[in-house]
Amino acid sequence: MDKFIQLFSSYKTSIVLLLVYAAILAAATFIEKFVGTVAAKMLVYYSPLFIFLQLLLVLNFIIILIENRFLHKRRGSLLTIHTAFIVILSGALTTHLFGKEGTVHIREGETSSRMVMHTSKGTVYETLPFSLELTDFRLVYYPGSQSPSSYESDLRLHLGDESREAQIYMNKVLDVKGYRFFQASYDKDEKGTVLSVNYDRAGRTITYTGYLLLLCGFILLFTDRNSRLRRLSRQLKELRLSGKLLPAILLVSSCALPVVARNASGNRLFDVVNDNAIPSEHAAKFGRLPVQWQGRIVPMNTFSSEILRKLYKAERIGTLDSDQFLLSVLALPQMWMQIPFIVYSNNDMAREYGLSEDAFSYGEAFDDEGRYKFAAALQEAFATPPAQRDKYDKDLIKADEKVNTLYQLFHHTLPAVFPPHAGTQHQWYSPGGDLSAFSGEDSLFVSTVFDEYLSEVRLSVKSGNWQKADAHLASIADYQQKKDIVSQIRPEKIQAEVRYNRLHIFQTCKKGYLILGGLLLLLSLTSFFYRWKYFTLMEKSLFWGMVAVFAYHVYGMALRWYISGYAPWSNSYETMVYVSWATVLAGLILGRKNSIILSLAVLFAGMILFVSGLQWMDPQITPLVPVLKSPWLMFHVAVIASAYGFFGFGFLLGTATISWMAFGKKEASVERRGRELTLMNQLSLLTGLALMTIGIFLGAVWANESWGRYWGWDPKETWALIVMVAYAVVTHLHLVKRWNNAWLFNLCSVFAFTTVLMTFLGVNYLLSGMHSYGHTEGAPRIFGYILLFYGLVSVLGVVSFRKRRASF
Repeated sequence: MDKFIQLFSSYKTSIVLLLVYAAILAAATFIEKFVGTVAAKMLVYYSPLFIFLQLLLVLNFIIILIENRFLHKRRGSLLTIHTAFIVILSGALTTHLFGKEGTVHIREGETSSRMVMHTSKGTVYETLPFSLELTDFRLVYYPGSQSPSSYESDLRLHLGDESREAQIYMNKVLDVKGYRFFQASYDKDEKGTVLSVNYDRAGRTITYTGYLLLLCGFILLFTDRNSRLRRLSRQLKELRLSGKLLPAILLVSSCALPVVARNASGNRLFDVVNDNAIPSEHAAKFGRLPVQWQGRIVPMNTFSSEILRKLYKAERIGTLDSDQFLLSVLALPQMWMQIPFIVYSNNDMAREYGLSEDAFSYGEAFDDEGRYKFAAALQEAFATPPAQRDKYDKDLIKADEKVNTLYQLFHHTLPAVFPPHAGTQHQWYSPGGDLSAFSGEDSLFVSTVFDEYLSEVRLSVKSGNWQKADAHLASIADYQQKKDIVSQIRPEKIQAEVRYNRLHIFQTCKKGYLILGGLLLLLSLTSFFYRWKYFTLMEKSLFWGMVAVFAYHVYGMALRWYISGYAPWSNSYETMVYVSWATVLAGLILGRKNSIILSLAVLFAGMILFVSGLQWMDPQITPLVPVLKSPWLMFHVAVIASAYGFFGFGFLLGTATISWMAFGKKEASVERRGRELTLMNQLSLLTGLALMTIGIFLGAVWANESWGRYWGWDPKETWALIVMVAYAVVTHLHLVKRWNNAWLFNLCSVFAFTTVLMTFLGVNYLLSGMHSYGHTEGAPRIFGYILLFYGLVSVLGVVSFRKRRASF
């Protein structure tokens, strides 16, 4: 018994158990990818051994709590946080053992009291102590698209002799006698609803109590003077010096990243385009014209920008901006059919179809007899299951999408310019589409005005007189305003979106962060050898320049929020932008008195924005799917993305410290500076861990309030938990005497960041699940660079260990 107590009162046992726990979770996500969700749940998540491992973790903490007499040491935050985890796990076990999950299917006009449950033993039916009648089901779409905005079920609840009306839609739950009903799905004919049902009153109560304890514990972590976070803060204040870091830190400063811009002006065919260019003044007026695109009313400038990026992978083509390009394509289709600007990257396609290198023209997609060259191969590609399509198939399908987009532009079935008179979907109409819904004067106007406008554009290109073209454009805008019966057009939002598109705010912030961060780093390192007379003035100037760029960053996020109507962190691009913001914020908070640390944080933020601007990141503003319309989601993503920023800051500090250990001199002042870096890293990781933990459980509340299950072992959820466990291990290394050294802590802080990369990038682009953004071709390239970097860090780790092992 004594040996058992000795084993489970050891912090080393805690760390080993956590590492095993994380490794099993990681393996389960790949089992799900290659074998299936059911296999992952049966082999790992719901297996007795996995549950036993979690019980061992709980037992380990309880024994440590008793043996180390924490109850008598006034460690309120520690006790509350770890007790919260025990309560949460207890709630999860209660849910697993006693909770019920199922579905109820009801057709309009029918009543049902039967819940269907799918268990490991087969399908089980249970009769509910009440019945539900579906009076109406509605599927509401975003205007002009097939993207659902909301699923809504109008119900009549029959409870004994009483009945009452109720409504369920995504994020609006119906509670009846402990049963919770959520909108899950619907029938294809939109005449029936599928409700998910959850009965878990005890488990939910216990789990939510644990969440509340967890929140209280983290509040104490930041406020209790005896908490580890506050103790580290005091140690850092005592240690701060006015000296500067060694030049070795230059090793982790950012490399110059080449930005390749596509230059079309050198191609002689583009001389024709430039000679027939539409003046930017008129194109800007055209760019402010409202159109309906993918469920939103957007300025033509947004539509033209997305079309140009889709076809040409750039913001400009030759000397033309996106509005000039689109109007030119609409007005001068014969010219653009001969211009090779449809970008692709497949040499096999070039050889097989005789296409121009790198980019082909619309005309090249057809043979001399007008037959579509890609037709036969496309049939085979589409007949192949998506998971089995090779690169050639995917490239061919992408090329076909681009050719079809141009076809629609040439025939004016894009864009949708004219608002409708009526219709539940509020579908706008394109000039070349079916206009039979219009009658009388409206029919005459919509069927002729766009062609007349483009005719005037062609004449104006030759004459240089744009008055008639301006008048026709104004008449279209006036018609839109008069016929906008559902007030979809909001001129202030249209203007805001045009401004957002033209400012390229985050590209400007990227340049600002990289330039200012690089200059501050260079200035700080140079001052180590020579203290300039104007060093302080220059340092302050760069600092306030960073603050100005940061404020511009905030402005860009706020503008995007205003335009979209939801918090700007709903997809991979927006989250990268938000993480960049959080990284700079962490640098300003933790590194405001240390120019080296601040410069590294700002440089890292610039790198993040650089990655967000790569072609496989989509900056498009899109409507939210119904499940994402929840305030819980906004807080969940915001808090977790902030945690990523602090983890990224810790990654930088860890890399800097390992580099210093590998190449720095063993001098007293330098050793103290290394200690300062390590303390800042500990503070950053502890803050990030607190935010990550809170964010995960905010996500659990969101899931439970939206579809009735606060944890489903989706790969994204699982890897977020792995991140939390990994950083819990790193921040608890100091508890094991042999592992309590700066080298191991900083090296682990660098390698722990791989779990963040896997959560944010790997799950999104490599694994499957509801959080996955899909397999994007350009994304995997970055993983090669990540592996190369960690190979170099491993070398630095070995060098620094050999140099510093005597001090461990």
